[in-house]
Amino acid sequence: MANVKPFYCIRPEQSLVHRVAALPYDVYNRAEARVVALKEPLSFLNIDRPESNLPEETDIYAPEVYAKARELLEARIADGTYVTDTEECYYLYELVMDGRSQTGIVACASIDDYISGAIKKHENTREDKEQDRIRHVDTCNAQTGPIFLAYRTKEEISAVMQAYQKTAPLYDFTSDDGITHRVWRIAKAEDVAALREAFANLDSIYIADGHHRAASAVKVGLKRRAEAGTYDGTEEFNFFLSVLFPEDQLKILPYNRVVRDLNGRSEEEFLAEIAESFTVECTGTENLAPAAKGSFGMFLNEKWYLLTAKDALLAQTDPVKSLDVAVLQDYLLAPILGIGDPRTDKRIDFIGGIRGLDELKRRVHTDMKVAFSMYPTSIGELFAVSDAGLLMPPKSTWFEPKLRSGIFIHKLS
Repeated sequence: MANVKPFYCIRPEQSLVHRVAALPYDVYNRAEARVVALKEPLSFLNIDRPESNLPEETDIYAPEVYAKARELLEARIADGTYVTDTEECYYLYELVMDGRSQTGIVACASIDDYISGAIKKHENTREDKEQDRIRHVDTCNAQTGPIFLAYRTKEEISAVMQAYQKTAPLYDFTSDDGITHRVWRIAKAEDVAALREAFANLDSIYIADGHHRAASAVKVGLKRRAEAGTYDGTEEFNFFLSVLFPEDQLKILPYNRVVRDLNGRSEEEFLAEIAESFTVECTGTENLAPAAKGSFGMFLNEKWYLLTAKDALLAQTDPVKSLDVAVLQDYLLAPILGIGDPRTDKRIDFIGGIRGLDELKRRVHTDMKVAFSMYPTSIGELFAVSDAGLLMPPKSTWFEPKLRSGIFIHKLS
């Protein structure tokens, strides 16, 4: 049973939401964040990346950086940029990109469900990235970037969502990148009760994106428990801000790969070794996106090749080893190109599918030798790996569009 509750939301004043809403903090490097944040003083990026408001030489992990985040958040609440709900509510959050819509429920999920495994994960996290968000959340006393969760579609939840989407939204704006954002507030007692009960009947919830934010939120909650000494589980620090999407609303984009060299092989030797595990077909100069699981596009020396894994490779039943990203890693990148650990090897880079195949060609024309276009991992594969208690290889999924930060804020006390 999952404990997914409504909350007292702190959110932008209606006329300002388009100025406040910002892409997640980790989409930008430091220089990019500074430019975006200073261009729009109300952008939530100023709070998410507060070093942008301090001298450029400031250590981004210095205590004054997190203190600045809290100062800015409190200032925006005080000046009316943000308003605070007077009752606990759920929200609907719809994002429309290239004509495709996905809608989720904004709510607070339980740290106990994360600890027990009812909220399932498929990635490891890095301590350094966790520590940054732990300090940000703890100092601000608030969660500001929602975790992207998924669940198996449930009719009772879908019925409430569909009913609200027939009404006028609270927010309706299009961001600079062309994504339309719509938000509805769910405050009726009977609808709140129906959603809470429906979520309680879910066996599992899955982290789709935001593993570091989730791990950080849980650790802050445990820290607050230790500091409090006694708690009954209803305190806000026992929950973290989330948007929960039904599986039928989600689309995963591919996470493509580029490699710097052929590991000492000639082009002919490279192609011959690939042919031991894959059928290799040269398709010409037109961009090639694989059309089916078990197939890969490869750009090498101005030509595209279709690589298709041989039957023995596709017969695997292990939910991790059967992933396309694992097949490419285990039968090509590691044994032929010498990419033993893609997490640390500087010869490989990863390109989100949103950037298109021309970006793969551009990298090959500049600093790389060969590129691979991937068939996207499915949401069913993500669920299967998580259900088995296993972890996906790095850079297995790319979710788009990205949830905006700053539209919903959850106070911890």
